[in-house]
Amino acid sequence: MTDSSRSFIQASAQPEPLNGTRRRLLLALAAAPLGGALSLLPRRASAAASTSVIEGRNLWLYPGWESLTDDATPACLKAVDLIRQATDKLSARGIRSVIVIAPLKARSCPENLPDGAALSAGVAGRYAAIRTHAQSLGLQIVDGDAAIAAVDPAQEKYIRADYHWSGHSAEAVAARVAERLVSAGPLKGAAGAGSRLGAWNEEVRYGDLAALLPPERKKAVGKDHFIVRTVVASAGLVDSGPPVVQVVGNSMVQPYLGFPQKLSNAIDRQVGLTWTFGDTGPWKTLLNYLESPGFKANPPQAIVWQFNEGQMMNLPSAAGQWDAASVMADDAFLARLSKAVA
Repeated sequence: MTDSSRSFIQASAQPEPLNGTRRRLLLALAAAPLGGALSLLPRRASAAASTSVIEGRNLWLYPGWESLTDDATPACLKAVDLIRQATDKLSARGIRSVIVIAPLKARSCPENLPDGAALSAGVAGRYAAIRTHAQSLGLQIVDGDAAIAAVDPAQEKYIRADYHWSGHSAEAVAARVAERLVSAGPLKGAAGAGSRLGAWNEEVRYGDLAALLPPERKKAVGKDHFIVRTVVASAGLVDSGPPVVQVVGNSMVQPYLGFPQKLSNAIDRQVGLTWTFGDTGPWKTLLNYLESPGFKANPPQAIVWQFNEGQMMNLPSAAGQWDAASVMADDAFLARLSKAVA
């Protein structure tokens, strides 16, 4: 990704609504490539490059750094325990939390894995185990796996040669989040502030996994058809006041794929967004937002905190998984969070 492209989609720690000034960002995103953006991928992807791209059937690509056999479920459950501690602190401040975990691409799209490749029993049961443990702790967690499974079979669930879920899957998960938020009680803010959704549009470019391949293999795999929404103006919508809901996550929830817009549309309220690249990780990304002046001035009613299943086993202290500035002891993470919300 070029520096100019990065400037268009650099994450913001400010709780900007999706309407108004943020419209210019969305217009830029519509023209900026998602494919080829190596910095959108986790650290292990850039380090391993083409050796960690799995070439499956029908020219499908999968991220090889997300193991199909090593489930690491106990570590994932420890992460859920830490999430619970963090959300308890948010709850004490009067902020609801909804947790979203993007499933492995291989979980949602197993039919194009290479011959002989499959999820081990441990990995196959991991997503459900995470959800079950989260629910036992009282966490509000969305079943992203089920939401994606319900996507129209005529549409891709994940982008063929890209790490990311499709625009249709992003919207399906966002719709489930909206249901959770609405069912939890009345939302603050003015109705009529939700984002408008444009028509679906096809954009052709290389996926980010294809960009990791040697040139001859990249050419053979070919470009992807990204089905995304066109950006529409929001004339007549309420365009003032702070966001009622803040989405915090990685490139799965970036505006290009439509997650925050669909959420805003479904709840008919302003939605803010803080997202960072894969190397930052979910723990530091949340702190980026909570330690920002925007949060201090206008804390939201709810935070939607998004994770990737393939990184769930990595706690804040996971050196080598996050960039150096993002690595910290678990206790240090909680201490910074407590200070930020005090």
